[in-house]
Amino acid sequence: MRTFNFSAGPAVLPESVLRRAADEMLDWHGSGMSVMEMSHRGREFISIFDKTEADLRQLLAIPSNYRVLFLQGGAMAENAIIPMNLLGGRTKADYVNTGEWSKKSIKEAGKYCTVNVAASAEDRNFTYVPPQQDWKLDPDAAYVHVCTNETIGGVEYHWVPDTGAVPIVADMSSHILSRVIDVSRYGVIYGGAQKNIGPAGLTLVIVRDDLLDRALPITPSAFHWKEQAEAGSMLNTPPTYGIYIAGLVFEWLLEQGGVAAIEQLNIAKAALLYDYLDRSGFYVNPVARSDRSRMNIPFHLRDPKLDGEFLRGAEANGMVQLKGHRVVGGMRASIYNAMPIEGVRALVSYMQEFERTHG
Repeated sequence: MRTFNFSAGPAVLPESVLRRAADEMLDWHGSGMSVMEMSHRGREFISIFDKTEADLRQLLAIPSNYRVLFLQGGAMAENAIIPMNLLGGRTKADYVNTGEWSKKSIKEAGKYCTVNVAASAEDRNFTYVPPQQDWKLDPDAAYVHVCTNETIGGVEYHWVPDTGAVPIVADMSSHILSRVIDVSRYGVIYGGAQKNIGPAGLTLVIVRDDLLDRALPITPSAFHWKEQAEAGSMLNTPPTYGIYIAGLVFEWLLEQGGVAAIEQLNIAKAALLYDYLDRSGFYVNPVARSDRSRMNIPFHLRDPKLDGEFLRGAEANGMVQLKGHRVVGGMRASIYNAMPIEGVRALVSYMQEFERTHG
């Protein structure tokens, strides 16, 4: 029996995807090869790659003037790759600081440009998204960077910033494909795959065509979006098996009814847990209600001395990876697309029983 895996990432994958990958491990579609063994330029893998991109374009309704890149390095590497590719002749960029991942992005970008922190949620311990009327944007900025879902703090944008002609760059690592988005509102969308897409090692970048000519001369070829776009993400060997698994996940999402359908399920899952947290005096969620993440739900026991016992009991009941990030402590339930609603129900039931016996 599989456990309910609440890990923030690498995260739970659909069981049907894992079973299909297992079935195809030694022989993909009669090729006599595993996908791991295929040449990335062979016709077998090219067919996998093309379908994966086509399915992603369908799921997100990606306009034709956007390129989809399947790269390596994770979102952490993109924190440096973004300024290298977008500064052009400019020297400044705007960043909004909503938590730990925003801070990492700001630190890395500072190696390449002057960072203007246009707004910060640090004044309330990163428990909200600063309203745009409080942002101090620089009109000379090359771009505006936001992390639209903070995995650690459990803060999510439920609106799209309006930055005029300055392109928005969004780190969507931990909630991409969980909700309907208008890709055309963004200049760049990027993220690591290991939340809602597939295994760690694959990085997704969706970039508007007109932004491909801004790279600094120092940009390495492997990280140069225009060179990678012209090479079809194959300037170097891409993470082939990660792309294959992503393709299976995209097929699974389409079978569920697409992003709009999975969004409704995600709303229901999050509501189950938040509704209980709000009724309970035993557990606390610190995030402003309007900015709560549907994907990552942090909470604390009012008595932290019970944390260890809570985690041991959860594991004994088939629920793992509930310990909060070391920066914020407490607990965190990550309920990505592949987490079934039964897992959330099991967690709430366990939390109720733990409160009854320890409250």
